[in-house]
Amino acid sequence: MAIEVEARFGVTDPAALDRLSTMTRLGEAALGPPGALDETDVYLDTVEGALGAARWACRLRRRGDQVTVSLKGPPEAGTGGWLHLRPEVEGPGTEEPRPERWPASEARDLLDRLRSGRPLEERLTLRQHRVERTVALSDFPVGVLSVDAVTVVRHGRDVGQFAVVELEVGGDAGTAVLVPLAEALAAIDGLEPEPRSKLERAHELIGSP
Repeated sequence: MAIEVEARFGVTDPAALDRLSTMTRLGEAALGPPGALDETDVYLDTVEGALGAARWACRLRRRGDQVTVSLKGPPEAGTGGWLHLRPEVEGPGTEEPRPERWPASEARDLLDRLRSGRPLEERLTLRQHRVERTVALSDFPVGVLSVDAVTVVRHGRDVGQFAVVELEVGGDAGTAVLVPLAEALAAIDGLEPEPRSKLERAHELIGSP
């Protein structure tokens, strides 16, 4: 099972985002040109909250015509402050909250075990405007830096907004690559370590677990 390796920062001063948009390097890494996109994340759980009780989250992400299901598990040892480590399993999905109608995948199999046959329902939605930049060391891409403007939607109603800066490394890269780059982000005035996930921040806005 893959482990997501990510640094996450909250935004206390919008001027920090202006600075990020003009930076060409982050520490020793080169930043690629920015690309903007919109995506919608729908979070699912059973009526009883079986996934949340097991400390797993199920997300259906629509980006253009593609829908991906992601299952993210409990934080790994070492998680804290800006550092986020957690198991992640992904697969193809559809906009329907009915896993039996999704293509077969490891993610669907895991979700079936977690929900034990119980139906899923939409719990909340995050609409995101994302600006992404590739992060490369010695001309080799090691991750993605993103600035996300997030709107939380519950029962079709906007309930709040927040901004998040995320740095995710993938492939063979790990915390040894992430840490010095994240420390360079932490040195930017107006950014602060964000220990909460987007889902946790959304729940705080709507006042429910």
